[in-house]
Amino acid sequence: MATGKINVQTENIFPIIKKFLYSDHEIFLRELVSNAVDATQKIKMLSSLGEFKGELGDVKIEVKLDKDKKTLTISDRGIGMSAEDVEKYITQVAFSGAEEFVKQYKDKTDAVNSIIGHFGLGFYSAFMVSAKVEVVTRNFREGSKAVRWECDGSPEYTMDECEKESRGTDIILHIADDSLEFLEEQRITHILNKYCKFLPVEIKFGQHEETDKDEAGVETKTQHDTIINNPHPAWTRKPAELKDEDYKSFYHELYPGNFEEPLFWIHLNVDYPFNLTGILYFPKIKKSFEIQKDKIQLYCNQVFVTDSVGEIVPDFLALLQGVIDSPDIPLNVSRSYLQSDSNVKKISSHITKKVADKLEELFKKDRADFEQKWEDIKVFVQYGMLSEDKFFEKAKNFALFKNTEGNCFTYEEYEAHIKPVQTDKDKKLVYLYTNHATEQHSFVEAAKTRGYDVLVMDSPIDVHFLNFLESKLPESTFVRVDSDTVERLIKKEDSMPSKLSEDEQKALQSLIEEEIPKEKFKVEFESLSETDQPVVITKPEFMRRMKDMSALGGGNSFYGSLPDMHNLVINTNHPLITKIVSEKDNGKKKLLIRQATDLAMLSQGLLKGEGLSTFIRRSVELIG
Repeated sequence: MATGKINVQTENIFPIIKKFLYSDHEIFLRELVSNAVDATQKIKMLSSLGEFKGELGDVKIEVKLDKDKKTLTISDRGIGMSAEDVEKYITQVAFSGAEEFVKQYKDKTDAVNSIIGHFGLGFYSAFMVSAKVEVVTRNFREGSKAVRWECDGSPEYTMDECEKESRGTDIILHIADDSLEFLEEQRITHILNKYCKFLPVEIKFGQHEETDKDEAGVETKTQHDTIINNPHPAWTRKPAELKDEDYKSFYHELYPGNFEEPLFWIHLNVDYPFNLTGILYFPKIKKSFEIQKDKIQLYCNQVFVTDSVGEIVPDFLALLQGVIDSPDIPLNVSRSYLQSDSNVKKISSHITKKVADKLEELFKKDRADFEQKWEDIKVFVQYGMLSEDKFFEKAKNFALFKNTEGNCFTYEEYEAHIKPVQTDKDKKLVYLYTNHATEQHSFVEAAKTRGYDVLVMDSPIDVHFLNFLESKLPESTFVRVDSDTVERLIKKEDSMPSKLSEDEQKALQSLIEEEIPKEKFKVEFESLSETDQPVVITKPEFMRRMKDMSALGGGNSFYGSLPDMHNLVINTNHPLITKIVSEKDNGKKKLLIRQATDLAMLSQGLLKGEGLSTFIRRSVELIG
């Protein structure tokens, strides 16, 4: 038996590894199983090249628990190691990297985000959960002797020859007392499902019972290996091999708790200037920004890395679901590394382009189907246009406006549609919109009677999107349909003559201001059509938009703190207003003013509580 001391000066290497190697100790199993996969892939390659002439046999990787012995074992039938290999790959290379790790990160708490793969420390993650680690291994070459290497977490180790029938490696972890959770079958199943679900070699963890029937219908129960992974997930296959059902089935394999179907998907397959595969699914994007449960998953050679992909893809793409797999992204990386890495930037840019191309293709191929799906992807497209200029340039060809009639238009089509009627006296194109067609029904109808078209803009980011579009669409402005009277929404040259004189207006204004709270309403007079409402309440576009943006966290908080202020617009040409002015009984005059203003408040949802009760009681009395 040989003994030795690992070539590292720092005596407290293992405590540092245990504390700082990874933020989550469960990662050790990913590292060890990934190593076993590498060893298995190598023996397969050597066999295909003719350098290994023996039988491959069963190359499953097996994970075994023994609660009585407090061990967790990861076994493979890969290339295995000789004594020289163990000396080279375990006691020299990795620990020289470990020493570098210690020097760089000994006093830093952010070591959990360091580039661990760079230091060759994957194997040593085993010591985060183990009191002792054994490696029993035998090289694939004929005549190789098996060796056992043991280390208890100090720089000393032992290594001697041992018996092992087959090639490959067993890593035996003697689980430490502070990590006994890793002796629980459920815990190990969870980790394997999380990190190893799509590794390219079958992984066995335990057995399960299945019932088989023979030709006579006699049932027999037999034990079968439980394989926890799918070695050939959809993204590793060629698109030509896959049908729609395969993509949908894989979607539910990725997200077992999600019972909705994806709208459509993009199969990524790039080998230059970087390697990238994957499938991105478009789910139905909810109008309220819910916390995304089923996130995009990032893999490196089929090993799960993370579902926090903010540095790999732009924010708006994080609304999608699916898988990105790239060997060009290291398994363990810091955020700053990702942000500065040129491959990551290229990957991000490429994915954005592929998504835009796919949407444009779908729009051109079947516009009717695209329009049906528009409401489900609208927030995603708008978010992308807001955040990425290159995406905007592509998306403006397929992004849609939808009006209150349910008709869809591209931006170019809609401009042509409204230009003849909705151009104001300053030659500016006015886009009218509603964010709630039911609540603002009377305003929408008033606009339609003038021949105007009204858009529905009710997504959670529309208030930001409108400002953005005004900067992108020349000589254009967006005005909410209830922000002014219909005559003033689109200012034309001529205004209607008023039936009330200036003196009559002043006298009426004094009476109205006695009946309404001045701090909430500003009284204005407007000569509208006789068929328009007698009293209209509007909220100025600028003030309302600023308050909406403040509520979403994107505007000046000064506006958010201001009280709501509305315009109370009196239609000087309505017969009811003429009747109020000519009414001699002052009490009745005030009653009519109160009733007309309450009706306007009711139409805007501003009449509540005691005010609403009083209005109902007064209405009954007037009818009686």
